[in-house]
Amino acid sequence: MHRRHFLATTTLPLLGCAPAREIVGGFTGIAVERGHLLREARTWPAPSVTRRTDVLIAGGGVAGLAAARALRLKGVEDFALLELEDSAGGNSRGGAVNGIACPLGAHYLPVPSDDAPDVQNLLEELGLRQRVAGRWEYDERHLCHSPQERLFFNGTWQDGLLPVQGVGAGTLAQYQKFAMLVEQLRQQAHWTIPMSNRPLAQVQLALAAITFAAYLNQQGLDDPHLRWYLDYCCRDDVGAGTATVSAWAGIHYFASRHGFHAPGADNGERDNVLTWPEGNAWLTRRLAAPLGDRLHTGQVVVRIAETRHGVEVDAFNTATQTVERWQASRAIVALPVFIAARVVQNPPDFLTQAAARTTYAPWLVANIHIDKPLHDRPGPAPSWDNVLYNAPGLGYVDAMHQSLLPVPGATVLSYYRALGDVPQGRRLLLEKPWSAWRDDILAELAVAHPDLAAKTTRMDITRYGHAMAIPTPAVSSQIGLQRRLHLRGQLQKPQRLAFAHSDWAGYSVFEEAFTLGHRAA
Repeated sequence: MHRRHFLATTTLPLLGCAPAREIVGGFTGIAVERGHLLREARTWPAPSVTRRTDVLIAGGGVAGLAAARALRLKGVEDFALLELEDSAGGNSRGGAVNGIACPLGAHYLPVPSDDAPDVQNLLEELGLRQRVAGRWEYDERHLCHSPQERLFFNGTWQDGLLPVQGVGAGTLAQYQKFAMLVEQLRQQAHWTIPMSNRPLAQVQLALAAITFAAYLNQQGLDDPHLRWYLDYCCRDDVGAGTATVSAWAGIHYFASRHGFHAPGADNGERDNVLTWPEGNAWLTRRLAAPLGDRLHTGQVVVRIAETRHGVEVDAFNTATQTVERWQASRAIVALPVFIAARVVQNPPDFLTQAAARTTYAPWLVANIHIDKPLHDRPGPAPSWDNVLYNAPGLGYVDAMHQSLLPVPGATVLSYYRALGDVPQGRRLLLEKPWSAWRDDILAELAVAHPDLAAKTTRMDITRYGHAMAIPTPAVSSQIGLQRRLHLRGQLQKPQRLAFAHSDWAGYSVFEEAFTLGHRAA
């Protein structure tokens, strides 16, 4: 039985705080064994069929889908897209638990700035933004409703995620100092999303060479509440904490968006975010819909080779258990760099070097269905994003938060945990049984919600062994590499392979992947 078909039904003794009940669930969303076919030393059978197209896109994540859209906008309709999973979208796919839509990965998109015109154009095309009286306005139905976020800290809930309830003067002083440092750095360089539009400035290169923890130590920022918050932000955004990610990545989180606001400062309004019950699958499904039969799922790309007259791509069709050969004039390799380096025949040095220096954060997403609202601890009302201080996970978002139902009812809580700092995190993610993950997650969230287990009916867990590239100092120093790759590619005669994936940006966000996909097309 394949892992993706595993279904566990068990009776759980729920932490001694509620009657036992039956909780079903299992691993879902990722066909682990498909990707692992590439790890095996094997000889693939001869192709059973040869297909032809003008442009072949390998990889159906955000970058691959963006490339397909860009081709269509240019009038290129003769293309095919090969995707490993049963649906396109990469880390931005969605599912449903007991009929309630929920994300399997990325669950929001910050309202993009003018530095991301391709993303802005997509949102306009989808009806999410329009010009009213000379100004751009976003459809409020898709903007995250209030309250947006809260933190369970010292036994109660508080507004926002920065610990403030009862903290001392020393903590507040360090908050103010970090806010000042971020603002100074914002004045010294461009901090944009996407960053692939420009090379790093000298001050950014210096930050890219050290870890965020080292930078904070240099600045004398050692307050445990501030350090927890900054570590949480890094784990939440790029999959690993301050001791792993570069100082550039840690500062970029704030400087490219809303800055850092110490309590009592004139905060203004935080940046708006777009969100949906199914997360960013709302976007990727609309990108995939126009492709029709040009989208081929269940395809394990095993070989990409430049030939005398174009490109050959061999893919193992998991449905027919045969290898199919594609011949194309050009190909867009929208695969993670470690996969691209495996399957591109005679890979160029820049590709093998990128694969060697890139490390990946494993992630876990657990969608927890509850049949009735949870009792709440003192503090602000339930929010879209709900985080527990000092917990191993990143908290949860409420899939029904955007609902306009007058009375709360059943919902799905989408829980996230990044394992980029966990020793042998990828092996742990693969080998730890579903029931053990279930018990750990319920116990963690029971600190804030003692009645959670008694109201849980199902938990579906999605595992990403290589969810995103971690912007370590080695990776961050290469920010802007993609631009140089395109310049180098123009010197090749002819240019038949283009590369597009958020890995080339050095960190994984929708805007980077989408922009790189458009550019490659």
